[in-house]
Parts: sequence; C-alpha cells; structure tokens
Amino acid sequence: MPRLTPGEAPKPADGNAHVLLLATFATKEEELRYFQERLDFHGVSWSAFDISLLTEGAVLSGEGKLQAMDRAVDKAIEGLAKALEQPAHAVVGLGGGTGGEIILRAMRSLPITFPKLLITTLPFDPRVAIADNSIVLVPTLMDMCGLNATLREVLENAAAMTAGLCATRRKAAACVAKPSVAITALGATEGAVAPLVEKVRAHGHEATVFHANGYGGAAFARFADRGAFHTIVDLTPHEMTRMMVNGAHVDMPRRFSAAPDVPRVTLPGAMNFVGLGQKSLMPQHYLKRPHYEHSGMFTHAKLSTGEMFEVATELAQGLNKLTAPQTLIVPMGGFSHHDRPGGAIEDRELRQVFLTAVKGVLSDRVDLQVIDAHLFDPAVTKAIAAALPQTFSKAHAHA
Repeated sequence: MPRLTPGEAPKPADGNAHVLLLATFATKEEELRYFQERLDFHGVSWSAFDISLLTEGAVLSGEGKLQAMDRAVDKAIEGLAKALEQPAHAVVGLGGGTGGEIILRAMRSLPITFPKLLITTLPFDPRVAIADNSIVLVPTLMDMCGLNATLREVLENAAAMTAGLCATRRKAAACVAKPSVAITALGATEGAVAPLVEKVRAHGHEATVFHANGYGGAAFARFADRGAFHTIVDLTPHEMTRMMVNGAHVDMPRRFSAAPDVPRVTLPGAMNFVGLGQKSLMPQHYLKRPHYEHSGMFTHAKLSTGEMFEVATELAQGLNKLTAPQTLIVPMGGFSHHDRPGGAIEDRELRQVFLTAVKGVLSDRVDLQVIDAHLFDPAVTKAIAAALPQTFSKAHAHA
C-alpha cells in the first residue's frame, strides 16, 4: 500500500467536509481502504497518515518497540499539526492494540473538544483513554485482520458518524469557551450538588460539574490549568481516597493543585469511603467493614480512622499550597448520602478524625468553617455562597 500523505488524498473543495485519518498502513490496508471508500460515498474527503512502526519485519525488543512507538507518535503529532493549518472537521483513527495506543497519544495533542473518533478493538480500559479528552470510541467487536460482514457494518456506521460530525452545524455562541464555576460530584453527594448548581445558575453563571470517580478529576485538572474556571467548589474530593487508599483511577498528579490562583471552596464530600467494584470481587478485608452496594457495579466501604487521618492531612496540606483565597467547610452532620443517621456507613467519630487532622496542619490563610449540619443541608449551600462573594454577589441577593 503506498504511503499516503495529505497531498495524495482526495482534495477538499471549498467548504467541503475533510477529515484526517490515522492508521497502520502495514497491517490495516484493507480496512482503511474500505473506510476511505465509505467516506467518499458520503462526500467526505480525507488525508491519511501512516503510523506504522516501519520495522521491516523485524521483531523488536520491548524497549525497542516502545521507542518505535514514540517515534510514530511524534511523527503523527507533527503531521496533524501541519495538516490542521488547513480546515479539517475531525480526526479519525483505525487501530488495534499498538496502533490504538499510538493514535490515542497523538489525539491527546489536539484541543480537548476537537472532534476525534477512534475505531478500535478496544484492548484497554476506555475510562483511562477518555478521562481528560473528548474521543469517541467505536468498538469493532473483533480484531481488524481482514474484512468480514460485521466489520464492514462497523466501518459503515463509523463513516456515517464521521460524515454526521462534519455536516453538523455547530451553534457558535454555545461553543464559545467562557470561564465557569467548577464543581466536583458523585452520586453520593448529589443532594448537595444539585441545589448548588441551581444557585450558581440563579446568579448568572454556568456550572461545569465533574464526576469525581477517579477519572473525571483528570478532566477537571486539565480544564482548570487552562483557565476554564473563575471559581472552584471541590465539593467531592473523593478521589483523594482512590489515590491514597484504594479504588480505580487514572494518573492525575494535578488533581488537587491545578489552578492555584482560582478562589476555591473545598468540602469533604464522599471522603468517608473507598469506591470499589462489584461486591463479589471485593477483598474480604473490605467486606468486614461497613459497606453498601451503590449499584451493581460499585461498592462503597467505610474508611478506617487511620486512613481518614491520612487523606485529611494530605488534603489540608494541598490547600496550604494554593495561592488564591481558600475556604474549607466541614459539615459535621455527614459527608455523603449514607453518612447520616440510619445510613450504612454513618460515623460521627470518623468526621471528628477528619476535623482533628485538618486542624493540625491547615494554614491560617485557609478559612476553616465547621457547620453542625449534613452536607446536603441548605445551610451548607449558603456557606459556600457566602465564601465566594464575587460569584454570589449582593447584587443577586434575591436569589
């Protein structure tokens, strides 16, 4: 198969849809050709970039393969950057294990919300792949080792999806990036998040809510470091327990240090448990603790007092390093929906451990507020608003 470059692909007419394709020409020739034909059918022109490792049949050592993959990623990033100097509507990749990883790494160099679509055998945890980047995944359901009826149908669907992305007229005003109020959330803290979002909107702001499930925090950090927020309410720093104790999560070193110059209110939402998987797969020592099934896929087990002291100390030390005005609100009536009278993991002593730990290390620059109410209580929402006067101004006091 010839190594196509942008100059060798169909030329986009003025205003016509055009996409950039990434694939391993050496191993995905038949599949790529078919997909290109289907794009032609939909009137979408394309430019194709080869991400093959170019080993000339040699079997590389582990280190040698990783180096070859690095070169392929760099080449793809360079090619995409040059190609995007001209209008393009989307980037689409076709890849298996190695190719899919190269494509994902190259796509991460693109703007977070630029249309990106990966057709893949999905040999990885998709949550990691899309934790902090908008990438549409199209599973092939089988390996790409030659065409068959099912794979043709998958590629037909993917081509139609690509054409739809290109044809869609986006409402420009709705897509203009404006700083908003960032809020972290989980189902276990929804009772506090929903009224806060409503209050934010009532004061003329947009709320951008991130699911603090070990993956959403990565997107929060990436957006925060790019100036996407004028205010942060880290209502659910639950991911600290995943990072320090247990629970699935993606690497996110900037989760608690991003945007240090943005005013922030922090609460210990969902910091009283570790978020684990299906109950049947949980280690026995967690089953001996108070726990409950949040859903069929997720189980929450209460932290020990030692674990709580550790995560609370780490959270407070992180707040000490931030430069903007900081407030830490501790609702002593409960940190999550099952941390209240009758709840499966209710424990006032554990909340006291949190409070003792933060008091021991928290800087005087951080305003510590202790409220004898549950996280979901309206008094907590009022305290958040009072701590952010520039967001919840007196001009909108009627709200």
